[in-house]
Order: sequence, then C-alpha cells, then structure tokens
Amino acid sequence: MTNAITIRKATNQDIELIANYNMRLASETENKTLDRITVLKGIKAVLHDPLRGFYLVAEKNDSSKGIIGQLMITFEWSDWRNKYFWWIQSVYVDQQYRDQKVFTSLYQEIMRLVKSNGTVCGLRLYVEEHNESAKKVYKALGMTKASYEIYEMSL
Repeated sequence: MTNAITIRKATNQDIELIANYNMRLASETENKTLDRITVLKGIKAVLHDPLRGFYLVAEKNDSSKGIIGQLMITFEWSDWRNKYFWWIQSVYVDQQYRDQKVFTSLYQEIMRLVKSNGTVCGLRLYVEEHNESAKKVYKALGMTKASYEIYEMSL
C-alpha cells in the first residue's frame, strides 16, 4: 500500500481538508467540537509562518481520493541538546485507509527530513491514554514511551 501513497508538504489548497480532519480528530479522540473559524486560522498561521511548523499530507497516487492522511510538525528547542525536538501533532488518517500504512508513510517522510536537517535531536508526540491502536503503531516504528507526563492549563 505504501507505494500507492505520495507524501508532500501541505499547501493553501489543502486548508479546508486539513480543517475537516482536525475537527474529526478532536471529535473522535476527545469528543470535542472545535470552532471551525479558529481551526482555519490556526492552519493558515502554520502554512504562512514556517517557524510555527509544517503539515505533511498523504495522497493516493490514483487521484481517486486525494488526501487520505495528515500530520503537523512543530518545533521545541532543547537547550540541553542544542537542537530541536520535532513534535508530531494533528495526526489523522481517513477511516477507510486506517491499517494501510498511511501513518507509516508519513513517518518515513519525517525521518527522511530529519536526517537531511541536522538540527533535530528527536521526535515526540502525545497520544490519548486509551488509544491503544495508535500506541501499537508508534511502538512498531521504534518509538518508546517517554518518562514524562503532560500537565496543562487552559487559558
């Protein structure tokens, strides 16, 4: 299946679909309904400011479906390592393409970009506590559970 997928950086033409996927992601994983206008502004902010991050999208090569998956990379500076951690966020694969190595293809492209970059010391992501299928995929790709817990304060 992976040879039937092309991975590329997202463009302005992808904004609406990325927004749809982000809204589905929030609904499926956290039972949250996001404000579409805010989501669109957030995606545009990333696409128009490369210091914020970038999106990768997965497309079917046969053009029958278009974009079937996505993720966003954001950057965290590590003063301990003098390099960046890349955070994998907003991971979404269209339901009918799950278990078909779409995320694996996206991850392989991240690894290619990391290796050519030279300023990245590691990858990080967070996963919902009960999302066992995602955890299984991440472990299969060589990722390990970190010793950190995440705390937050919504403002």
